[in-house]
Amino acid sequence: MTRRTDAHPDLARPDAEAPFFSTWDVGTPERQRQTVEAIARTWVSRPWPARGLKSYHVYTGHDGRTLMHHSQWADEQAYEAFVKTHRQERNDEIDTAVPGIRRLGLDRYRYHRSHERAAGDDRTAGLIAAVRIDFAPEAADRRADWIDLVLKGLAEDPDGHRELIAAHFHLSTDGGHVLNYAEWTDAGAYDRALAAPTTAAWEQVRAFPGLRGTAVGRYEHALGLVPG
Repeated sequence: MTRRTDAHPDLARPDAEAPFFSTWDVGTPERQRQTVEAIARTWVSRPWPARGLKSYHVYTGHDGRTLMHHSQWADEQAYEAFVKTHRQERNDEIDTAVPGIRRLGLDRYRYHRSHERAAGDDRTAGLIAAVRIDFAPEAADRRADWIDLVLKGLAEDPDGHRELIAAHFHLSTDGGHVLNYAEWTDAGAYDRALAAPTTAAWEQVRAFPGLRGTAVGRYEHALGLVPG
């Protein structure tokens, strides 16, 4: 069976070797709500589709039109089997409930490292900042070095990031970018961190050779689905 949960996912779980993220454009805040509920109805009314799928989570964008989807797979083969046998019927039912959804693409990743939640910290993230960092092709092999610099900057500035609960870094399998799934207490905390004075460590991060640019999506967790 399929169970609905309010719990956020464990981004570092070791049995999910193929984490995927995708985005849908549904147009309006009302359609965001309708689509989340359509996804929940569609999935809960069916058995959990595959042992290789560990969890599936949906997030509403602060832009009032997008949904971010995060699925945790044991491996890519489990996902490809799901596509062949289960995905289309589920999408068809969701599209019937909310016509006109635009699916903007899916990115495949490998989990790399985290700025971990402090021991005893039981705060729930009020904002997920999904930060995409693009790199030039010649810098693909140095993405892990860039992540090391970010983690060094966080370690040297604990007070400036006190409201950052955790940050989880993923390497895209195509070599083109890094995704930082950052858990903040709320949007105001993220804005205050962005406005804070820069440090030498953060200047190194921003001037890293091969760094092409960043894009940020702001989201709130809306739906969790797990085997139950």
